[in-house]
Order: sequence, then structure tokens, then C-alpha cells
Amino acid sequence: GLLDAMERRALDEAKTFIAPGLQMVFPGGARYTTLEAMVAGAAGRYQRVGKHVDDVESFESGDSTIVYVRGRLHGVNAHGVPFSGVRFVDRFAVQDDKIVSQDVWNDLAESGVLDRRP
Repeated sequence: GLLDAMERRALDEAKTFIAPGLQMVFPGGARYTTLEAMVAGAAGRYQRVGKHVDDVESFESGDSTIVYVRGRLHGVNAHGVPFSGVRFVDRFAVQDDKIVSQDVWNDLAESGVLDRRP
């Protein structure tokens, strides 16, 4: 799905999962409307990031399906230092089988992993 395609940076594949007008909000209030802008915004924070999914919950709300994905981030920070075990929660709103919004919460800043140096 979207998370797998984004981890591989297969943006054309990832775009097949999203609706026009996608709204993404990341920690610190960073807002993006395209996958390319989100990737560019993350470039200074880490070289690579992946998600280990621990739990997925979904429910219907009005004309949307709300999906919460909870787990742990792993990757390599901008300084080349590997990290793992950082909590995250993503909330997706889905309409007509396409993601219309994504809200992201994680402990990357609080954990200190982004500042670690070799």
C-alpha cells in the first residue's frame, strides 16, 4: 500500500493510493499537498525511514473511512546513524478507496535520534 510505496520512494506507485487535493500534516505543523513536497521536507531530517506496523484500526465516519496505523519507525538519520523503535501514529481519511488526508504523529524529535552523530 501507500506506506510500503513511500518507504521505497516509489512516488508514482504511491500516487495511485491518494485522491486529488490530498492534505498531509506532520509533526510541528508541517503541511503538504503533494508527495514530492513531503519527501523534500523530510530530506534534511533523515536519509531513510521505514515503519514497522504494530496495529491498524478503522471505522466509518460520515462519508469517510478513518484508519489509524500505529507502530515504530526505523531508518538512518541525516548524519548516517541508524535508529529504530521510535513510536508513530498515522491517521488516514479514505473516500472512494483513495486517501484524502493523513495526519502524522511521532516521537522522532523527542527521541533525539535525528541529532545523533557517528
